[in-house]
Amino acid sequence: MYQAPEQLITLGKANFEIAVRCASIALEGAERLLQLQITATKEAFADGVRQTKTVAEIKDLQELARLKESLTQPAVEKAASYAKNVYDVVTGTQSELGGVLEEQIADLNKHAVTALDRFIKSAPAGSEVAVATAKSTISAINSAYDNFARAAKQFADLARLNMDTLVSQSRQQYTQ
Repeated sequence: MYQAPEQLITLGKANFEIAVRCASIALEGAERLLQLQITATKEAFADGVRQTKTVAEIKDLQELARLKESLTQPAVEKAASYAKNVYDVVTGTQSELGGVLEEQIADLNKHAVTALDRFIKSAPAGSEVAVATAKSTISAINSAYDNFARAAKQFADLARLNMDTLVSQSRQQYTQ
């Protein structure tokens, strides 16, 4: 199939825009993760300073036992919250990139169907089997992709449920 230089230039520009869009999404996700890590590090440092000062002021073992309980729960809460936030950033970025991929697959499918329609109009007699095979192949690929997308969504939903359950259980364990 011959494509005019203008078509190739247009295709190159479109692919460049998609690459830039994907890179932007990935960089935004990395930036959110970095900001999350900076915030967590600052909070951990401040907590460490506070805890050290508190431990330095302890006068007996009973006070130390009470302090242990009061320090453990907030640390577990913060760790669980941090893990959940990291998970949210990663899955959000993955979801955005998945959306770009879905758009590209839909566009590719549209172009394949258009090309097939053009081929059918100019197909020689007796090529019905090849046309039927091509249509069947496109249909099978779309079906496989739809099944994959559904399975990926179910997996992501299950992973989110597991993360929420883990966070909830860790919080309950240290509140008792």
